[in-house]
Parts: sequence; C-alpha cells; structure tokens
Amino acid sequence: MDSKPAVYASRERRFTSLFNLWAHIRASQFWMVAIALFLRVGWIIVGHTYKFKSADQNFGFGWEMGRIGAAIASGHGFSNAFGAPTGSTAWEPPLYPYLTAGVFEIFGVYSRASAFVLLTINSVFSALTCVPIFLIARRIFSEKVAVGSAWTWALLPYVMYWCTRWVWETSLSAFLLAVIFWLSLTMEDRDGLKPWVWFGVLWGIAALNSTVLLSFLPASGLWAWYQSAKRHKRSLGGVVVASLIFIACIAPWTVRNYHTFGKFIFIRDNFGAELRLGNGNGADGTWMQYLHPTQDLYAMRQYTAMGELAYIDMRKRQALDYIKADYSRFATLCLKRFVYFWAGPPRLSQIWWLAAVKNSLFLASSVLMFWGLGRSLRQRKPGAWLLFWLVLLYPAIYYVVFPGQRYRHPIEPVMAILGVYVLTEASKKESRAERASHFG
Repeated sequence: MDSKPAVYASRERRFTSLFNLWAHIRASQFWMVAIALFLRVGWIIVGHTYKFKSADQNFGFGWEMGRIGAAIASGHGFSNAFGAPTGSTAWEPPLYPYLTAGVFEIFGVYSRASAFVLLTINSVFSALTCVPIFLIARRIFSEKVAVGSAWTWALLPYVMYWCTRWVWETSLSAFLLAVIFWLSLTMEDRDGLKPWVWFGVLWGIAALNSTVLLSFLPASGLWAWYQSAKRHKRSLGGVVVASLIFIACIAPWTVRNYHTFGKFIFIRDNFGAELRLGNGNGADGTWMQYLHPTQDLYAMRQYTAMGELAYIDMRKRQALDYIKADYSRFATLCLKRFVYFWAGPPRLSQIWWLAAVKNSLFLASSVLMFWGLGRSLRQRKPGAWLLFWLVLLYPAIYYVVFPGQRYRHPIEPVMAILGVYVLTEASKKESRAERASHFG
C-alpha cells in the first residue's frame, strides 16, 4: 500500500524534471540550432541523400552550380555552366560555385564525400536561421511567437528538404535574408558606423550569392535610414559607408565580368534566357524547361555556337517580342505566376492525390502568412511594414519570369513567423472564449 505514493512521487519528479528541462530548452537559441542541425545531418545520413545519381555526368549534383564548381576545381576557371567546354560564364553568381569548388578541391569532384559536406554546410545555414527568426519574431510580436516560429523552422520536414537534398544557394539565401531583415529592423537601436559596415558587407555577400535578394535592398536601406534618422542618429553617413562597402564587395566580380566579356554585367547575365523560359509560344505560367540548353540539344548548339551573351540576347528579344505582341496575354501569365508562386505550380505525382495535398499545404502556409501580415499591419506592430515590403518586392521578378517552389524559400523564415503569429492569436481568442463561457 505504501508503494503507490512513492511511485506517484517518482513519476511527478520525472515529470517535473522534464518540464524544467523543456522550460530551459524551449527558449534556448543554442538548443534550437543544435537540434535543427542534428535532425538535418541525421536525415542526410539515414536518407542517403548524399548519394546523387550519376546520370547525365552527375548534372543533378548541383546542376549549373555543380558544373561551374567542377570547372573551377579542374583548373578551367569560372566556366562551362552546362558541362560542355563552352568557356567563361556569368550564368550564376559566384559565391556558391566557389564554395562548391572549394569542397571539390578537398573531397573530390562529384564525390559522395563532397556531397555530404556540401549538404551539411547547407544544413548549418538552415539551422542557424533559427536565430534571426527568433530575434525577429520576438521584436515584432512576442516571446511566445519567437519560440514557436524558431522551433517550427527547426523541426518542419519541408524546411529540411532544401538543405538536405539540393546543392544550391537556397538555404544560404534564406539565412542571409533573415539576418539582413533583423539588422534592418534593429538599426535604429545601434550607434556609430559599425552597424552600417555590417549592413554593406551582408548585402554584398547576398548579392554575390543570389542577385534576386537585391529586390529587398532599397526597402531595407530606406527603412534603416529613416528609423535611425527619426532617433537623430548618424544615418546619412552610415548609408554612404554601407553603399561604398557594398560596391567594394561586388566590384571585383563586375571587373572580372567586364574583362571577360568586354561589357558591363552586373554579377550575372542570364535574365534574358530566364525571361524566355517563361514567355513564348506554349507559355502557361510555368517553367518551359524543355527550352533550356541542358534539356534541348538545339538550344545547346545555339548557345555553344553563338556564345553566352549573344545567345541570351537572342532569347531576350524572343521573349520581349512575345510580350509586346499581346500585353493582355502577358498580364494573364503574370497573374497565373502569382498564383503558382503562392499556391504551388502544377506538378505530377505517381499517386494522383499526393500533388493536390502538397500544393494545398503550400497554399495554406501562404494564406496564414497573408493573414498574419494583414493582422500585424492593422495592429501596427513594429516592423510590420518592413515585412510588407519584403513580401511585396522579393517575389515580383518571379511573376514576370516563372515561379518554382524553391524560389519561395528565402522568405519562408518570415512566412513561418507570420503563420505562427496567426495561430498564436487564434489560440488566445479560444482561451479567452473558454474563460468567458466558464465564468458565464
């Protein structure tokens, strides 16, 4: 008879210790990052995601990034974006191909060891993104939203997909954009020129990693300047310093492009080709990948014979001619691309209902994000308008070119915050309603 109270006491102590452990871990940025990284690297190992198919001479291992990285590691420089010896290229920004090349130099070109290292590096970027998510959510909303958002990012399988399966800049872009957003948001609290130095450096790194991130640069810069100026801080001098550092970061690559191609190219040159892949005969709002040089033998021959710049100019003219021929048709395509960006593009699946379910979940996250954004604007949350400008500006280029699920990932840290904010507010309302009915 006396053993039962002892058992209950023991269980209560275990429960209390677990509760105390969770109370310690739940708001710990260290544990968020550590557990997120453990899960990602664990999935790489258990899922064997580092075993890329060797078909098409390992093209699925990093695609153009991998091809350029292999060319650099093989002593051919920043070239051969599609594998064939087509010469120097500016098809991709330089940062991630050089990172890939460095790993190839140490662990072997297209080796499984290189794949594991690159996916692990991606996973580090993805796991570290928990930190700016937590800081942004805490500043704009609350500690509860910060904890929920960061753990959602740490544990959500969809988030892990891009860093554990894709050798690409996607996870680094999400991390950089989240850090830059947090820095912009908090610039008003900082003194001196040092924060502006970091602002310029981070934007320079972001530009060399993914040029599409620059769509948010004007809004973030103006926000940081205006909020600092309101507090009578040295903002104009900081803007000048940040601008000079940004230019210094991208200048060497711009000089390289001019020296290589004989004309000014701002980091990368392939916009005209990408515009044609979304606009032309047969366009339906999705990526016409069958026209890409890696998929179309004729296009590859054109690219090889004409050279990169001439080929891209030709594709650009084709796309612009198609757009100018019928602006209403182009507007309809842009509307479709808007829908596909936020609801997911059409996809095929061996299981007939699986594609619909995946796109429904994709759309649901977008709905929660827009709901949270609207609510935060109405409640005049600090930084809500910066969230608005990010959501407005970043996807705009994809409405003109073509959307893809991966393209949404750099702003998904913010989407996670807004989604958790909505769910948190809903739970508050439910709790208040329960209390009201109880006392009523």
